[in-house]
Amino acid sequence: MSLGDYRNDAIQAKSDKSIAVTQQIAYAPIAFESGCGALLFDHDGKKYIDFLSSACSANLGHGNKEIAEAVKEQMDKITQYTFAYFNTLPPILLAEKLAKLAPGKDDKKVLFSATGSAGIDSAIKLARAYTGRTKVISMIGAYHGSTYGSISLSALSLNMRKNIGPLLPEMYHFKYPDKNTPWQDCIADMELAFSTYLPADEVAAIFIEPIAGDQGLIIPPTEWVQALRDICDKHGILLVSDEIQLGLCRTGKWFCIENYGVEADLYVMGKSVGGGLPLGAVVGRTEIMDSLEAPAHLFTLAGNATVCAAALKNIEILERMNANKVSVEKGKYLTDKFEQLKKKYNFIGEIRPMGLSMGVDIIDPETGKKNPNATAKICYEAFKRGLVLIFLNKSTLRVQPPLVIEYEQMDEAIEILDSVMKDYSEGKISDSILDEIKGW
Repeated sequence: MSLGDYRNDAIQAKSDKSIAVTQQIAYAPIAFESGCGALLFDHDGKKYIDFLSSACSANLGHGNKEIAEAVKEQMDKITQYTFAYFNTLPPILLAEKLAKLAPGKDDKKVLFSATGSAGIDSAIKLARAYTGRTKVISMIGAYHGSTYGSISLSALSLNMRKNIGPLLPEMYHFKYPDKNTPWQDCIADMELAFSTYLPADEVAAIFIEPIAGDQGLIIPPTEWVQALRDICDKHGILLVSDEIQLGLCRTGKWFCIENYGVEADLYVMGKSVGGGLPLGAVVGRTEIMDSLEAPAHLFTLAGNATVCAAALKNIEILERMNANKVSVEKGKYLTDKFEQLKKKYNFIGEIRPMGLSMGVDIIDPETGKKNPNATAKICYEAFKRGLVLIFLNKSTLRVQPPLVIEYEQMDEAIEILDSVMKDYSEGKISDSILDEIKGW
């Protein structure tokens, strides 16, 4: 049986039998076979508009011919030879490019890994080695990845942490500001900790998501980010920006933290940096990056020549298309569309846009609280009608289409969503789908 002979239901059955349960979050039993730009096609031949960008790992969409050609050209030469022992050119060229793009002075270096999660582990090691300190701070609601280091920093879901302990010690979590938690209170809590039980001179780093992605795409006040920078400067603590989800033009800046007028000491990248192939990277000042001796953090396939060739082409295309400007313009267009939907449907709550990234809360209009069942129904029905749209933190629509999405495709997607919301408001979407879609 050839790959083209399989259908969605047969693939789902094979997945249920062969893939570990923890590998996937259940949204819909769909198997994608191909894609072109912001369009996807499943094994049943159905077309979808992509509002997820493969969890922001496909910022340039799907089926990009230039990236495919760059990959083929590199593989025709040599797929990879372990960068742990010998040089190949693509990772060195990519390191130079990332160092140039990252905010701050020119004296920067790069440390590659295969994923963003492993990049977080890199940053933990570098921060501890450089400062000689052990304690690390992150935020409640943060998601930094699934390796032991990154999951120890994360504080989003108990299912991530149950039955796998002990996790890394000396990890401390503080509140991330939102509409119910003023940023001043978050800073006060941290300063109180410094004066009572958490010596600031023992803290190596503060890790932040400039936007709390999996918490619901929460955008913090600029003052909070700047206050954290001041705290770090005052106490000799490194500020680490997790750019894995929202870096590389997603928010209208190469690095999300630039939106707040702040420079970090380390930038952790993943997802879209590889142009669709697995790659993670940490960028930071040379003195920090050289604080670990080999082989404290190296991997056989990190800095893979083919992946780095794809990443270089990916960045070249983003520069050529002026992707930051595109992200802002398309983001504003799509935000206006959602604001129009909000006027029609009282179960749409807060809309939080930055560039071509947006969190849209689905609420109970009587209480203003989260409405997970409504959110699940809307997303599942959107899948059925040809729109890939998932939710985060139980009740937030994750709206992050590829930067190459066309305006007509955004219009079509909004029409689908409008029809779904209309049917939901009229009670036409069955509760039975709640047994199939789980989500975060």
